[in-house]
Amino acid sequence: MLHPQTQSLLELYERNQLPPVYTLTPPEARRSYRERRALTQPDPSPVSRLQELRASGPLGPIGLRLYRPLSAQAADGELLPALVYFHGGGWVIGDLDTHDTLCRELANGAGCAVVSVDYRLAPEHRFPAAVHDCVAAIRWVRRNAAALQLDADRIAVGGDSAGGNLAAVVSITLREEGDPPPVYQMLIYPSTDMRCGTASHTSFASGYLLTRESIAYYHGHYVEDAAEYLDWRASPLLHPDLSELPPALVLTAGFDPLRDEGLQYAQRLSESGNRATSVCFERQIHGFITMGRLIDEANTAVNLCAAELRRALAPTESPSKDQSARRVAV
Repeated sequence: MLHPQTQSLLELYERNQLPPVYTLTPPEARRSYRERRALTQPDPSPVSRLQELRASGPLGPIGLRLYRPLSAQAADGELLPALVYFHGGGWVIGDLDTHDTLCRELANGAGCAVVSVDYRLAPEHRFPAAVHDCVAAIRWVRRNAAALQLDADRIAVGGDSAGGNLAAVVSITLREEGDPPPVYQMLIYPSTDMRCGTASHTSFASGYLLTRESIAYYHGHYVEDAAEYLDWRASPLLHPDLSELPPALVLTAGFDPLRDEGLQYAQRLSESGNRATSVCFERQIHGFITMGRLIDEANTAVNLCAAELRRALAPTESPSKDQSARRVAV
């Protein structure tokens, strides 16, 4: 059953007759996404420092936003661990502002810096442009870590939805190309298989915000040729070798079309010898983690992510291998 607060939110959207994303042009969809965040997101929490940055990218500068948490260590200028965060939005919508509140919450909750990445969006920049930008961003952060007062040896990646996809792909890419790996990957209801063939895609195809039509809209704008769905940079679940990857938290939602592929990715990570934890918020929908103004479990999910991130980025963290995924229903 849906959480009553989530059911009320869906009814509110229906009463307000919000246009489905697939009926809008990408610029209209971006504007709608930015505007409606005030309805569902908590007020942004203060941080000790917020800095707008530019990273060098393959086709020009990439916007970044650096958050330092409210903590004694941050105030004293200590080298902080960092989360490089990729926002969700189907590779088509979303930006630094739509995920500003979440990044502030993660920075303060985990006691780490957060670097949010404004990667190029489709359809103006199709696959794999976002992948190239995200890989370039984490490399730039690592190269400039000392100047940014960050610990280059304690950098994690994370993201929600399309951003979870990009975080997973970045982790694999760095391994493939011989770069130092992130120390952790935080994957919030990630897209891992663009073929959309799991049971959850059928069970939750309509009625839960992320619909079959909206997924087709995002995919159609991001990937020019459906044959590219088989490219692991679009569908990381399809990479034949998922070994030697960073420890992962894979968070899913029970009424999300992407639920099953998220669980499958966690399982593949564990079967490949990595440490992976799968946590499913059974009564929630895709996108819920940014809706803490109206959904209490969103705040629980943020706190869980922050606590796991704090543990993973601790200087003494040296996780042992765990061959089986843990699945938790919340």
